[in-house]
Amino acid sequence: MTTREGNLEAPTRHPLEWRSADFHDEPELYAELERIFDICHGCRRCVSLCTAFPRLFDLIDESSSGEIDGVDKKRYWDVVDQCYLCDMCYVVKCPYVPPHAWNVDFPHLMLRAKAVKFRKGETRFRDKLLSSTDAIGKLAAIPVVAQTVNAVNRNGAARAVMEQAIGVHRDRRLPPYSPSRFRTAASASAAHAVRDGERTPGKVAVFATCYVNYNEPGIGHDLLKILEHNAIPYVLAEKEACCGMPKLELGDLDSVARLKEINTPVLARLARGGYAILTAVPSCTLMYKQELPLMFPEDADVKAVADAMFDPFEYFVLRNRDGLLRTDFAKPLGKVSYHIPCHLRVQKIGQKTREVLQMVPGTTVNTVERCSGHDGTWGVKSEYYQNSMKIGGPVFQQMASGDPDYISSDCAIAGRHIQQGMGVNRAAREHPLTLLRIAYGL
Repeated sequence: MTTREGNLEAPTRHPLEWRSADFHDEPELYAELERIFDICHGCRRCVSLCTAFPRLFDLIDESSSGEIDGVDKKRYWDVVDQCYLCDMCYVVKCPYVPPHAWNVDFPHLMLRAKAVKFRKGETRFRDKLLSSTDAIGKLAAIPVVAQTVNAVNRNGAARAVMEQAIGVHRDRRLPPYSPSRFRTAASASAAHAVRDGERTPGKVAVFATCYVNYNEPGIGHDLLKILEHNAIPYVLAEKEACCGMPKLELGDLDSVARLKEINTPVLARLARGGYAILTAVPSCTLMYKQELPLMFPEDADVKAVADAMFDPFEYFVLRNRDGLLRTDFAKPLGKVSYHIPCHLRVQKIGQKTREVLQMVPGTTVNTVERCSGHDGTWGVKSEYYQNSMKIGGPVFQQMASGDPDYISSDCAIAGRHIQQGMGVNRAAREHPLTLLRIAYGL
């Protein structure tokens, strides 16, 4: 027996019809919000996932009728604002996703609502600013400027002013900006570049990502060292802009389309040239694997990039299965508490990072598969900071279990959030790529 209208088809995702006439129609949106919210009210399986569902159910339970028809439609936005589009309700909980006739896609409904809000001009300047990762990074990562920005971000008085001015919570530890950008320092050397016409057992193109380029370039350099150690030829994507995920989460779909026009032609040429494309940030990988194909289902270039896009550890596991991954590990990692971020889980590739780390002798991995609660810029904002720490509470406890030597997450921002929640001195925080580089003795 199945809950999906008597068929045994796997869950599927319909394209996002963001260019249709009805998509930004507010009465149509309210009708769909009421329909989906009523289904969620009758199910309530997702109550433990985040704060969006408890907020919805509280609104219903406190209404005059105890049903969705008793909730003022303006209060629907309370639910929308609590959703940070992690996709976990769709992937792990909801029994009514397509092909079920009820066609429940809660994350895409929330995205539609955010898009309506954005088009109406009701999005805060703070939110637009935080989602402009390239613009901020190009300025904040300038030498001298980077040191000044980092000092301000560590200063309590300055952070109090920042909270008052733009609504960034004073207690949120922000990632630093690096005065040395990844792309500037990491041009592929002739020794490791792919020569025209060369046949190899695999070649890689690296999409740097905003975070690696401006905040933690060491993650990108560690990836290149691992590729070099495994004699995997690589190139950097010749140019790139933000993948578009921050703008997607804001509902600014026109900006997503503009960024896609910058990145996709470059990446599609690499994909058709036989390159596997790697990014060290799960949200960026997911953007190219899932979100852009759902926004542009007829675009052949988008499909080519999606087919060529890999999480780095997904790629390493495939190499290992072909007997091509080096296992000459020189250093044990001891006890590693490893967190799987939501945007990696929804790619449905399994626990590939854990699989590789467990190959290292003298290493035990405590795997935590639960939302950390940060999610991009959501946990930075004053009004959501406390909720982000509450959602992350169980993760902080599980990650601290067993007194680990390292804490690690494929999402570097989630790793920082977890370290803050645990207490900064509990264990060293390192990205999984850094741990693999350490294990190789590089």
